[in-house]
Amino acid sequence: MRTLLLWCPDWPVLAAEIVEGVPATDPVAVLHANRVVACSERARAEGVRRGLRRREAQGRCPQLTVVDHDPGRDARAFEPVVAAVEELVAGVEVVRPGSCAVAARGPARYLGGEEVAAERIVEHVAQTCAVESQVGIADGVFAAGLAARSGRVVPPGGTPEFLAALPVEALGRPALADLLRRLGVRTLADFAALPAGDVLARFGFDGALAHRLAAGRDHRPLAVRQPPVDLAVTAGYDEPLDRVDAAAFAARALAEQLHDRLAGHGLACTRLGIEAVTAHGQELHRVWRHDGLLTAAAIADRVRWQLDGWLSGSNGRAGGRAARPTAGIIRLRLVPDGVIAQAGLQPGLWGEAGEERERAHRALSRVQGILGPEAVVTAVLGGGRSPADQVRLVPWGDERIPARPGQPMSLAGPVSPGGPVSSGQLASSGRSAAPDQPVSSGVPVPGGPVSSGALVPGGSVSSGVPDRPASSDRPALPDQSGSLGQSGSSGPGAQAGRGRPGRAARSPRPAGRSAGRVEPPWPGQLPPPAPAVVLPQPLAAIVHDDAGEPVVVSARLQLSAAPARLTVGTGRPAEIVGWAGPWPVDERWWAPAEARRRARFQVCLADGAALLLAVEAGQWLVEAIYD
Repeated sequence: MRTLLLWCPDWPVLAAEIVEGVPATDPVAVLHANRVVACSERARAEGVRRGLRRREAQGRCPQLTVVDHDPGRDARAFEPVVAAVEELVAGVEVVRPGSCAVAARGPARYLGGEEVAAERIVEHVAQTCAVESQVGIADGVFAAGLAARSGRVVPPGGTPEFLAALPVEALGRPALADLLRRLGVRTLADFAALPAGDVLARFGFDGALAHRLAAGRDHRPLAVRQPPVDLAVTAGYDEPLDRVDAAAFAARALAEQLHDRLAGHGLACTRLGIEAVTAHGQELHRVWRHDGLLTAAAIADRVRWQLDGWLSGSNGRAGGRAARPTAGIIRLRLVPDGVIAQAGLQPGLWGEAGEERERAHRALSRVQGILGPEAVVTAVLGGGRSPADQVRLVPWGDERIPARPGQPMSLAGPVSPGGPVSSGQLASSGRSAAPDQPVSSGVPVPGGPVSSGALVPGGSVSSGVPDRPASSDRPALPDQSGSLGQSGSSGPGAQAGRGRPGRAARSPRPAGRSAGRVEPPWPGQLPPPAPAVVLPQPLAAIVHDDAGEPVVVSARLQLSAAPARLTVGTGRPAEIVGWAGPWPVDERWWAPAEARRRARFQVCLADGAALLLAVEAGQWLVEAIYD
C-alpha cells in the first residue's frame, strides 16, 4: 500500500518545549534509564548522541539541559499535530508520538499528486501547530518512515531498490544489527537475500519480521484511526416534563431508539449515561452500570428510575429529600458510555461487579495467607504446540504473564495443510481404509485441503513422507538412522501406513499467517477445539496392530502398521476405530539438554472417546482427552 508518513524530528525534545517550556534551540537531551534517547540539534553539534550515558553526554556538553523521558507527555503534545493532519486527510494511524501515517492514494487524488499532498500537509502542520515536519512516501509504513528522514518520495515499485543500499541498522534492532554485521550481512539487500526459512530458524519470529521489512514487505496493513460513531440519542420537548409518568413515557421511546441504534452496529450497552436539561438551564447527569446486556426495557427502566429520583427529589433515605429541579425537563439525552460486541459478554464468576467480587478477593487472599501463595492459582493461556505447554498456573494476585508468547489454540489462526485435525473430525465407526488409496473423506483439514495426512472416517490414514516435518523447528528432516519410536520399522507391516509421496503434506510457511496479530501462531500448533482434559502427567500406553504387534514410528514418519488397539497402563485393550497422524515435533534441536523429539496422533476409540497420543523415545503416551 502506498503510504504517506509524517515525521517530526527530535519529537521528545519538541514535546518538552511545548509542555514544559524547555527551549528546543538550546542543547537539550531526553534521558531514559540514564541514557540519551533524543537530543536537540545544538546538542548533536556538541557531540551528544543517542545511547550515551548521562555523565558522558554532560562531559561532551557541560551546558546540556537534561529532561526525563515521558511517553505520556510526548503523546499529549502530538495530538494537535494528528488533528491538523486529519483536517486535510482522513484515516490517520499514529505510529508513535512524533510520527503518523496515512494511505497516500486518497490525498494524492484529492490534492493533485503525492508530492503536492506532502507539501500541503507539511505546510498546514507548520501553520497550525508551529511544528517542523518531513514527509516520506513509499510502499509500506517501514519504507515510508525511512524515506521521511530525507523527505523523499519513492516511486511505486521502487521500494526494494530504495531499501537495498541502507545499512542493517535501519531496521531499528540494535542487537540483530550487531549480530548480522558479525555474520557479514551489512546491508538490507544482503539480509533480504537470505532464505526466509533459515532466517526464522536462526533469528526467531522477530528476525523473520525484520527480514520481511528488509525486502520491502510490511507485516500488516495500515490500521487507520476511525472516528468514533456518535451513538447517543437526544430528544427535546416543547412542554417541560415535570411529572414522572409523562417523563417515563417519553423516555421509553428514547430508550428504544438507542437500543435500535446500538443493534444496528452489533453493539450492546453495559454503562448508560443519562443527561437532562431543565427549562432554567440546570444540567443533570448520572451514569448507570450493569454487568449484563441492557435491553430496551432495561434501558427504559433505568431512565424511569432516574427521572423519578430527579423529579420527585427523593434520595432513597427515610425522611430525606434531595433538591428538586426548579423547572421541568426540556431536553433528555442517553449516552452509551460503555459498549461491547453483542455476542462478547462474559458474565462475572461471582455475579454483579462490586461487593461480591471484593468478597471473593478477600476470601482467596485469606486462603493464601493461611496455606501460602501457591495454594490459590489461576490459569493463564499462552503460546505453545501442545495443550500442556499453553497453560501456566499463576498465584492469585500475581501478574498474569504467559509462559510462552503467542496465541493459545482457542485463538489461533487457520492450521496449515498437514496439521492435526480437530476432535470433531475423529468420529468414525468403520475399519481401516486400504493402503496406498487416495484419501477423500469429505471433511477438510482446517486451513487447507484434504491430503494424505487427513483422517478417513471409518479408518486410518496414510502418513506419507513429508519433505519437512510440519511441526518441526528444524529446517531439514532428521537423519534416517534416528527413530521416533523403536527401531526396526521394516517388515510386512511397514507398508500398511505408507501413502503416496506425491500426496504428502508439506510444511507450513513460517510467516505470512499472522497478519493483524501481536504474535504469530506456533508452527505445528494443535487446532481448536482444545482438549477437555489435559493430564498433569501423561499416561503410559501401548498401541498394537491387528496382528498384536507393537506399532512403531520410524524416523521417516512411517508406521510399522495401522493402529488397531490401545492399552493404557494396566487397563483392558480398547479398539481404535479412527486415527490421524503422525505429526512430528522436533523442538530446540540446537540445545541438546533441552531438545525434545516426538510425534503426535489423534485417535478415536470404539466407546466414543477421543484421545491425543504422543510417541517419544519409543514410548506411547496419552497426553489429553477430547470431550
